[in-house]
Amino acid sequence: METVLELISDAWIVTSELAPWLLLGAILSGVLHLFLPQATIKKYLNGRSGVLRAVIFGIPLPLCSCGVVPAGIGLKKDGASDGAAIGFLIATPQTGVDSIVASAGILGWPFALFKVVAALVTGVFGGYATDYVSGSRKNEFKNIEVGRERRSVRIRDGITHGVEIIRSIWVWLVVGIFVSVGISRSMSGVVNDIGEAGIVASTVLALAISLPLYVCATASLPIAAQLIENGLPVGAALVFLMAGPATNAATVGAIRAQFGWRTLAVYLGTIILSSMLFAAIFDRFFLTSLPQHAHPQHLHTTWWHQASAIILVAMIARFAWLDFRRKVFGEKVSGTSTGWRIKIEGMTCRNCSNGLTDALASVPGVLAVDVTLEPGEALVNGTCAESDLRKAIESAGFRAEQFTSLSPPIVDS
Repeated sequence: METVLELISDAWIVTSELAPWLLLGAILSGVLHLFLPQATIKKYLNGRSGVLRAVIFGIPLPLCSCGVVPAGIGLKKDGASDGAAIGFLIATPQTGVDSIVASAGILGWPFALFKVVAALVTGVFGGYATDYVSGSRKNEFKNIEVGRERRSVRIRDGITHGVEIIRSIWVWLVVGIFVSVGISRSMSGVVNDIGEAGIVASTVLALAISLPLYVCATASLPIAAQLIENGLPVGAALVFLMAGPATNAATVGAIRAQFGWRTLAVYLGTIILSSMLFAAIFDRFFLTSLPQHAHPQHLHTTWWHQASAIILVAMIARFAWLDFRRKVFGEKVSGTSTGWRIKIEGMTCRNCSNGLTDALASVPGVLAVDVTLEPGEALVNGTCAESDLRKAIESAGFRAEQFTSLSPPIVDS
């Protein structure tokens, strides 16, 4: 019982550390969705120049590995190429204005600036490799007229977009948190002895530890400083600071779910190879010792960490209930003589269909809903009015093109 309580306590600490940045990433995703029209994203975040723009755009943003996931996925859903989204996801969590300044303070300006260059090169290379693997075409969106796109800016649309991004990865967040806790507890004794293994072995060990763990760019700096004081080569610490913030079990799972196995392989391969390469370059040409004024610090959570964790856990609980309700009850139909087939415009992903399903299911009189992306339509069973359904569809951010009354009602076998 005591072990279970300790596991829950550690999981809460990890959740408290990641929750503020994850919510910040969702907010940023919503803001970008509102104020960057899809035509703009499609035009400027596609092709090779689009990858470079996405990486440069992401480097100063204070988003860590989990916080960057909703923002990166949001860019993809709004029209950015896979390469631009992956470049953004690789480079952004390694840096940030706060991390750059903290790196300079703890490890010195040469190290901080070198880390920025490493993040830039790694992000661009990963983006290019992703576009090559996925077969993206450089000029696919070159003729888009950016200025002609009109859309109303509604705060509710941005909030819905950000919430749905988190919903798409909630399962992997839960899995990642507990995997991170398990790795941290099992490797606690190994970390102190890493420096005794030599430069090559210590680099590999630092990589093995950093890949599954959740640690943001700024929070990882005191850990890296402590490892250096314990004898870890500075180059191996660079591996920890590149791979740790850019990966963790939750991020890896989310990228696999949204981009596929092939892109995940490019993502991880880029981070692994680039971090080891830049570690070797730094040790060879820029090796420095830890500044005398630097002292490792102990991380602690504040009230806003705790409040963010409460909000995140509440959101995950709601998502879990909605998904459970859909799987268990969503396809059971009985006792109705009314049904509708509705053609829907505006759905682009599974999150869209999930949001629309919830909106239609909340209409009084609806007994079952089945929303499909291809073709874009919704099948509804229940004694409900067309006007109520249309209102629910519009409130979810979509448009009903055509209603067809069905009789007898649709019953899934």
